[in-house]
Amino acid sequence: MPKAATSSNNRNARHRRRVREAGGREVLFQLPDETLAMIDELKERQGLRSRSLALLQLIEQGRAHAHQMT
Repeated sequence: MPKAATSSNNRNARHRRRVREAGGREVLFQLPDETLAMIDELKERQGLRSRSLALLQLIEQGRAHAHQMT
C-alpha cells in the first residue's frame, strides 16, 4: 500500500478512536438535497463548525419539543 494511503488510514483511525473515547459515534446518513441544504444553512447561520453540530442541534430541539408535549 502506498505510504500516503497508509498515513491517511492511520489518521482516520486515530480520529475515529478519539471520537469513540469521547462518547461519540460516526454514522453515515443518506439525506435528500433539500435536507442537506437546510442543515448547511443552519450551520452557517449559527456559525457552527460542522454539519454534525447542526444536526445535533436539530435533534436536541426536537427532544426539547417532544419533552414539552408530554
